[in-house]
Amino acid sequence: MIYLALSVLSASLIFIIFKLFSKYEINILQAITVNYITASISGIIAYSSPIKVYDLPKYEWFYGTMALGLIFILVFNLMAVTTQKSGLSVAAVASKMSVAIPITFGIIAYNESTGFLKIIGILIALVAVYLTSIKSSKGISIKRENLIFPLLVFIGNGVVDTSIKFLETSYVAKTDIPIFSATVFGFAAIIGIIKLSFQAITKTVSISIKNIIGGIALGIPNYCSIYFLIQALRHDNMDSSTVFTINNVAVLLVSTIAGILFFNEKLILKNWIGIILSILSILLVAFST
Repeated sequence: MIYLALSVLSASLIFIIFKLFSKYEINILQAITVNYITASISGIIAYSSPIKVYDLPKYEWFYGTMALGLIFILVFNLMAVTTQKSGLSVAAVASKMSVAIPITFGIIAYNESTGFLKIIGILIALVAVYLTSIKSSKGISIKRENLIFPLLVFIGNGVVDTSIKFLETSYVAKTDIPIFSATVFGFAAIIGIIKLSFQAITKTVSISIKNIIGGIALGIPNYCSIYFLIQALRHDNMDSSTVFTINNVAVLLVSTIAGILFFNEKLILKNWIGIILSILSILLVAFST
């Protein structure tokens, strides 16, 4: 349970740092690229054995990390487009509701438990995600022509979590978790660097020190969130559907509370109901194990 708690705290810290990005006008692409570089270096530092780059393709999980790195960047850009076209609430709901995909995968592929309390807890969690994420009493609305973007965010985030579960279960040794994580972030960093380089060629790009600092500040908790999540998924007493449900809902809950305490965010009645349901869903899923 300690690994799950650390993953929640790390992911919640990412939310707080993103909030500070808007306050200090951090360039998102530059910071995200530096973030992936920092996260990759963090994994390399945490890895106890000598690293030989030319040996990496020999690992069975190597090509999976290439795909994950690409998906990381794609989902990030899709979330940005979704936020621009349909609002932050739509992007948040699509991102967090994607937990349904790894939950379903765990139950089907690994015959994970589906007790009454757990099923009720998961359903309540999905309702809690929606209610906590929306920022208007009218709910959310999406134009038909823009529906594809939150749908792709939903699928993309679900594929990331499901792939992490599959790869760590089938191919990643316990001692290889740091280098596995470092490689995922490394490929994401390479793609980000290529995109930045293309921008530099086609138009003027100014690299700012504050963007680099912001990326470093984001990269460390980003690495920790993945590392601790994988460790939590390996816990003998909790299956992946339990871990993903508690992790997603707890991150949303802690992030919402942080928004109230540190950024003076105002919540509507639906948000408060969502917070109460979040706590209830965590208790139901946790006690169902």
